[in-house]
This record gives sequence, structure tokens and C-alpha cells, in this order.
Amino acid sequence: MLPFCAFSNTVITYEKEQAHTLLALDHNLQPYFSELEKFASTKALRASPLYARLKPEIERVLNAVAQENFAPEAIKKSASNPFIRATSWNIERGLRLDSIIRLFKEHTVISRSDVLLLTELDYGMARTGNRFVAGEIAEAIRFNYVFAPCYINLNKGSGLEVHAPGENKQALHGNALFSRYPLRRAHSIALPNGKDKMRGKEKRLGQQTAVVADVEHPLGTVRMVSLHLDAHSTQRHRHLQMKIVLDHLDTLRPQLPILIGGDWNTSTYNSRRAVYSIIGFTRRVMMGVGHVIENHYLNPARWFERGLFREIEKRGYDYRNLNVPKTGTLHYDVKDLAVNTNMADWVPRWCFWFISRALEPYGGRCSLKLDWFAGKGVKPCAENPPRVVGNLNDDAGKLSDHDAIVLDFIPVK
Repeated sequence: MLPFCAFSNTVITYEKEQAHTLLALDHNLQPYFSELEKFASTKALRASPLYARLKPEIERVLNAVAQENFAPEAIKKSASNPFIRATSWNIERGLRLDSIIRLFKEHTVISRSDVLLLTELDYGMARTGNRFVAGEIAEAIRFNYVFAPCYINLNKGSGLEVHAPGENKQALHGNALFSRYPLRRAHSIALPNGKDKMRGKEKRLGQQTAVVADVEHPLGTVRMVSLHLDAHSTQRHRHLQMKIVLDHLDTLRPQLPILIGGDWNTSTYNSRRAVYSIIGFTRRVMMGVGHVIENHYLNPARWFERGLFREIEKRGYDYRNLNVPKTGTLHYDVKDLAVNTNMADWVPRWCFWFISRALEPYGGRCSLKLDWFAGKGVKPCAENPPRVVGNLNDDAGKLSDHDAIVLDFIPVK
């Protein structure tokens, strides 16, 4: 696999021959998924003759970055607003893709975005109908996009996803950037795994990747980063992943205003292993459930994730003025079957009784602040403060387990 601090140089761009843009992501690894899935650890997998034979193709796919241009060629020379609007959203695989696309077209706030920083997008997964989520979004809303795969999934996923009809084809999952304006110098940054992705029910090859590109907006070129930090990791590991991203950005020239947005999984927990999460939950119950919900889940920088946020500020980035304070972006409900089924893949079922009892005084619900912006050389628009956009639903229910976050900002020259 890639060294954890490497970045991909394979950028595939076809502006006219759209049917061929995804060749870098296509592969013939599917016949080997069942054999690869049998390995109980990445160490055992990499020691096998099978992996040695497939390694060049696996690395080729995971190193690729796909890029297409759907925005009109006649880019406006002047901005329609005195600010740039960025929306960051974890779209939960793209499970509700048609409604998500409709929202990008019609939502009164999000439809006016200049840039979308999206995380958790599938390409060729049975759970999302084997569709290419990034490509379909970009073509439908006429945006340019860059997509970088994080994982080759060896099975259908976790929780209820294992019951999806059909089989995976490309079996890719990754992150993406979208823009009304040209995207230049696109690449990805590979991040070290917080846990062995071959241990547990969901088996994957690869690692999280941050997607980087320069957006040539009429107000000025801004370097954008779509970032998803590991969920099953320690607080220290998430800090390390952020540090790797910031280190890499320091090396890029020319120096530009930077905006980083995404799902940073600042849950306050060490969730590398289930036992650590159980111990952590017990500690929080002893601290007082209401106190933790109000002062830590909604303000992870206060204590549990302070290393990550101190790193951001030490490096000259602002997060305090670019986010809505103490407002959650993921809302846990003890009655949510899908969430509980996914959790049951790695947390013993007897834990749910204790979770339900702890949250009973709060209606069985609590919110966490997982999604963030951080920027350098940018300032928020005074007239339009940052916002969390919730209730993103259609008639069938919520479109994602996360709320979107929106920032109107101005690059500082």
C-alpha cells in the first residue's frame, strides 16, 4: 500500500471522452474478493502469494484520482456573490442518491454552493446500486469534480448493508471535491489506518484519503481539502492524521488560502477497539451524561480531542470562527435500527441496554459534533455566519446520518 504520508500523482482527466474517464478506477479484482476476504489481518494478507500477485493492480487503483469537468466552459469572470459558499457533508455512501442530487439542485442554501466537500461516496458497491456516486452528482448539477478512492471493499459493508441485493463491481469507496469553477492540481493524501481494516466483519484494502485541489474562483484561487478522519481510531490517531494533512499542505506551492472541511469523527472516544469504547462510555456516565452531552460531545476541543484542535491553531488555522459552536452534526437515537445494527458489528449487544438507560432522561437521543471547517487565509462572511443545515429528508426519511455544514467565506489576499 501507499506509505501513509504519500500523495497520489495519478490524475485522470478526460474533458470530452466522458465514457473513458473512469478507466483508472476500473479493475478485474472481483474474482479474488472471496479469497482475500478469508485473511484475518492485513499482515497475513500481505504475506500471502496471492497478495504479492495482485499488489500492483491493488496499488494502481488505490493511487488513482478520477477527475471530470461538467461545469460550463464559459466560466463567469465575476462572482455572483461577494463570498465563496462551501458545503461539507458526509452523504453516507450516497445511499439516497436521487434525493441527494435533488437537494443539491433545489435546497435554498446548499444549491447555491460554489464548492462541495463530500465524504463517503461509493463507486460500484451493491449497497448503492453499483452506481458511481461522485460522477452522477457532478453530471446532474453541472459541477467539476475530483474523486479519490479510499478502500477496495472485499464484502458488501457493515450492518444492514450486507443484505443489499447483487454483488459489488468496482467495490470502491472514497471522498470527493466538487466545484462550479476549474479544479487544478488535484491529488490525494493517504492517511494511516486507525485499526486493521481486515479485522472484523467489514474487510477492506486501503486507507482514508484526503482530496486536495485548487479552486479557481473569481474572488481568488483557494486550496480546498475534503477530509474524512478515521472513525475506528484513537483521539491521538485522529490528531496524527490531521498533522499529516497539515504537513503536506505546508509543502505545496504556491501558497494559497486554504479551507479544510469534512467529517473528522471527533466523537471524543477511543474507538479503535470495542472494549476501549465501552470503558470510555462508562467514564462519561460517571462524569454525568448531561454534562458530557453539553460540554464534550458538542465541544470536543474542550478536552477529549484537544490535541487535534490545538494542532490546527498552532499551525495558523482558524476553526473557532468558521463553525457553529456547540451544535451537533450527528444525532444518535437508541431507536435507530440501522445505526444500532451497524454498531452491533463491533460493540456487544448487551451494551445497548446501558446506552438506553443512560440516555433515557434525554429522550434516548444525543448529538455529537463531528463535522468541521478549518481555514488559513480565509475569513467568514460577516453577513452570513456559519450554519449547520439539518432535517435533510425526503418522504422516505433522512438522506444521511450527518447534517451538512455551510460556510460563506472570503479569501484574504
